[in-house]
Amino acid sequence: MKIRSVAPNNRRRAFEVRTSAKRLVFPFARVDPRPTADDPIVRVFVDKELAREGFTYVLKSGREGTVHIEQVLEYNQDPAYFRALLLYRLTIEAQKRVDASQLSKREIIRRLGTSATQFYRLLDQTNYRKSMDQLLLRLHVLDCDVELVVRAKSA
Repeated sequence: MKIRSVAPNNRRRAFEVRTSAKRLVFPFARVDPRPTADDPIVRVFVDKELAREGFTYVLKSGREGTVHIEQVLEYNQDPAYFRALLLYRLTIEAQKRVDASQLSKREIIRRLGTSATQFYRLLDQTNYRKSMDQLLLRLHVLDCDVELVVRAKSA
């Protein structure tokens, strides 16, 4: 997700981040170094060195900090971000299970009833377009039980 613009809002004591789809806030209290009344923000910009996936701010004292979009999405409890994070963790676990499995990859592909291309696409942790169903099916073929735990958030 790319950041289109960022601006400090001193009244709300937060950064206002605008992406292609959303407007998000990120409080000053979550950054380091933290802007204060004695050391205010003098400059904030979308960082092109981070491929527009982060922003950098400069304080009056000359200290600067950088915030990545994932920090902003996590703070704002973005559901798409948490889905991608869960998918990533499941993929990494599936990769470990495939490496540790006694079954050959060809046998796993046969049991899944899929193609080699589809199998390797499922093992690609950078591919976020696959479904949870496919990953759960693969883990089942590798003789894994997957339990889903839903619990209330702690304060």
